[in-house]
Amino acid sequence: MPRATLSAAEARRVALGAQGFGRPADHTGSDAVSTRTLSAMTARLGLLQIDSVNVFERSHYLPLFARLGAYDKAALDRITQVRGASHVEYWAHEAAFVPRTSLPLFHWAMEARRRRDTDTDDFARGNTALFGELLAILRANGPMPASAVDVAWVRPDAAVRKGPWWGWSDVKRGLEYLFRWGDVVSAGRRGFERVYGLPEQVLPAGLLDAPPSREDAVRVLVERSARASGVGTIADIADYHRLRTDDTKAAVADLADAGVLVPVRVEGWDRPAWMHTEPRVPRRIEADALLSPFDPVVWFRPRAERMFDFHYRIEIYTPAHKRVHGYYVLPVLQDDRVVGRVDLKSDRQRGVLRVRTAWAEPGEHLDPGRLGAAVLRASVWQGLDGVEVTDRGTAAAALADALGVPMVPHVDADDRSPHGLEAPPAVDETDPAPSLPAPGV
Repeated sequence: MPRATLSAAEARRVALGAQGFGRPADHTGSDAVSTRTLSAMTARLGLLQIDSVNVFERSHYLPLFARLGAYDKAALDRITQVRGASHVEYWAHEAAFVPRTSLPLFHWAMEARRRRDTDTDDFARGNTALFGELLAILRANGPMPASAVDVAWVRPDAAVRKGPWWGWSDVKRGLEYLFRWGDVVSAGRRGFERVYGLPEQVLPAGLLDAPPSREDAVRVLVERSARASGVGTIADIADYHRLRTDDTKAAVADLADAGVLVPVRVEGWDRPAWMHTEPRVPRRIEADALLSPFDPVVWFRPRAERMFDFHYRIEIYTPAHKRVHGYYVLPVLQDDRVVGRVDLKSDRQRGVLRVRTAWAEPGEHLDPGRLGAAVLRASVWQGLDGVEVTDRGTAAAALADALGVPMVPHVDADDRSPHGLEAPPAVDETDPAPSLPAPGV
């Protein structure tokens, strides 16, 4: 039975243990991690958040590397990015891969978004004919990416892109609305471009025939969020699947009555918390991990600050001269503490992993040798030949010394675009365009 009170350290260990940390990851090679193991860890987390930035590595690959060690990314692609895969995409947190069996749990959210969009959004209200044409194209041709639908559309004049970054065509915008509403679903990706298909073309027969009610679905999502979180506040649990606070409170009350969740007090937390009855309090956590900015351990910034005393903001969209820690900064987890952060870039032309900044967290003990080993493992996993450390950050010198490499001068103007690329991606949109309503319900 969970305890009525937890120390701050116990709460960290519960949370990390629930997230799949505990023993050191297997570093014997990618062949040691099976597809079954990848699927099991993905199921444990519930979702993998997608982000298009690939300056080091795309975000959805990183949580599994942090927990399992090196693995074959193609194996994850086979369960997430091909038609008929065991996982599909939906707005489960932000854009995320989820087990396709979870998709019925979001049916109520699809309907809520349809009602809100058609009530309040000019594009959604004014393009009924477009939506019908897009569905007809997919019905006739099968699953297609937006770029191919653009070509097939009977009115290509409206398919012209309308800006350097988020210049979505009307076709792309229309497909994204249909995706939000569940009228189309993801059928994998081609070159990281989402492929859209009709549900009957992609999903097993009957999967969406009898979706649960909003109340029942939210209860399941809250239970999964609480289990994956280990211990958390109402806000923590709600954020995991971006649920409304009132819905989450009602579900937590039901689950508490059923004996699935119990209230706990956590040392230093200024609000009540809830703990799932399934996780236990690990005696220790052994971990050496580089966390994605969109890893569940840190994606809800108030929780990261409360849990680890770690103030974290991603600085991708901050001008280079105003960045504090760097462009694509990964928190460094050693055992049950976040002890530092590193800004990484896979320089594939030169065959090196560049550590553009390395920082030790004030008041924490960062072991530079362990960090160096973690960075080396990341470079090998990325197929790179070595590591380069620049001379910026409070841990840079110690890291370079641990790796046995000289430091090189830091260059601020490394990134010329919000995606760390010389030019915008062709069709690489995984977040809503500014003109598209936010996905929350």
